[in-house]
Amino acid sequence: MNAGSRAADAHRERPGLDELGHFLMSSGALSSDWAPVYAAVPRSAVLPDLMWPFDMAIGRSVAVCRADEPARWREFADSDVPIVTQWDDGKHTGTAPGRVPTSSASMPSVVFRMLQALDLQPGHRVLEIGTATTWNALLMAHRAGPGRVTTMEVDRAVATAAMATVERLGTPLQVVHGDGFRGHPEGAPYDRVIATCGLRSLPFAWVQQCRPGGIVVAPWGTHYSHDDAVARLTVAPDGRSASGRFTGPVEFMKLRAQRAPAVVHTDHVPGSVADGDETSTAITEAEFVGGRFTPQRFALGLRVPDCLQAEAEKRDGGRPVWLYGTTDRSWACVWFREGATTRVWQWGPRRLWDEAEAAYRWWEGKSRPGHERFGLTVTAEGQSAWLDDPADSWRV
Repeated sequence: MNAGSRAADAHRERPGLDELGHFLMSSGALSSDWAPVYAAVPRSAVLPDLMWPFDMAIGRSVAVCRADEPARWREFADSDVPIVTQWDDGKHTGTAPGRVPTSSASMPSVVFRMLQALDLQPGHRVLEIGTATTWNALLMAHRAGPGRVTTMEVDRAVATAAMATVERLGTPLQVVHGDGFRGHPEGAPYDRVIATCGLRSLPFAWVQQCRPGGIVVAPWGTHYSHDDAVARLTVAPDGRSASGRFTGPVEFMKLRAQRAPAVVHTDHVPGSVADGDETSTAITEAEFVGGRFTPQRFALGLRVPDCLQAEAEKRDGGRPVWLYGTTDRSWACVWFREGATTRVWQWGPRRLWDEAEAAYRWWEGKSRPGHERFGLTVTAEGQSAWLDDPADSWRV
């Protein structure tokens, strides 16, 4: 059998799937048991007429209006791209992109990989934090069954629109306007809890509201960078903790109660870098910074608490990378420049570069582990991270 025949057979085995669906299945994001749900609940059914999909060709979000460009609107709706549906907590007006995206429809590949991690089965009761367009909730409702899904949305306008969408489609699921950080005890216990927003601290309320043996899936990370990873936690038999590994890197809009603290450069560095203590390092920019979703930044965030990294634009043949303390005014600046010694300046009660360099050397010494070797444990007392062994953990 040639490749063309095999491809034709594969299409015949996946009835009802469009081009995106076939792509998601071939990439492993969409499993065969979720394929009928994907075909029954199209993302285009819940997207607004005006949206801002991320155009991969130009690397930024663009405005697309269904009334003006119906074919282009449909093309983006049926593509594996994230789509912003709200800017600036709803204060934004007009068609041009706003400052900060605050609600969206995630990439379908991310959606279905997280749903696979959730291991949702018919009859399960589910709590979702972050309703947005309702697509994720509708997919889960189709899988779990009528009245089994509760979804929470903190933004009143988004929640109101979601309620209208659910009523229009006639899907029996509950949309609750409220702060998902506290969960929704009225519907507990749940078999599954899933968040579609990035977390910096996973609320223990979610663990308490999930039955022993239940699963919590949520994007989690630190303030060190925007790069998160999906945590898949299983609630302990006694219900007093939840623990599990990360499944892979993602980036999500942050839970509104846990957005990164504002850092004003001049508050930390009122003068110049010359005010700090100068040293140097042998670590290169490629080693330390890496690319998008490379594991070293995630690892550094786990090992250097209460710190934010910011990369400046390249200038004069080099790039400054800044580290700011989020609980004090400590700072560090690393000046990476090709063909020259990498200079470092740091100031404050914490030696942030010393901490970051030690964290990098630790990660390197552990054979440069990827996201999947790290894990998270959540208890009433807080949360801790670990590498390979939950017994060998540290507070984060």
